[in-house]
Amino acid sequence: MITPMPESKNVPTETTLRDRTPMQTDIDEQLEKDLVQVFKLLADETRLRILMYLLSDKELHVTALCDRLKQSQPAVSHHLALMRVAGLIEARRDGKHNFYSIRSIHFYRLLSEFFSAMKNDGQEIRFDDFILSRQG
Repeated sequence: MITPMPESKNVPTETTLRDRTPMQTDIDEQLEKDLVQVFKLLADETRLRILMYLLSDKELHVTALCDRLKQSQPAVSHHLALMRVAGLIEARRDGKHNFYSIRSIHFYRLLSEFFSAMKNDGQEIRFDDFILSRQG
């Protein structure tokens, strides 16, 4: 979950960020490659929006995604194919139609390993005005 950080005088400045030592991690090479692939894929606005729609609706037909994204079927299918090959989503065929959903186990495993590899308590990461946190 990503939430805005409350206003605080403890927000790191450029100077304090420069003075920090790099965070030491124990991420193995394969996990690192998987995470780089996921973050590169999700750096695209359309793919990030697809992920958000699938997180909220669990499963969507490609036409529903086209309508929400206001993009053509070939464009949306291209993004879905990239996400499917990366293992983030899966397709379920029903007659002539494909329904897409997140491969929860794979996606959550990657994020869980990412958080667990952090030297702090592994509960949150801060980006400027946002906190990415693991709950539970």
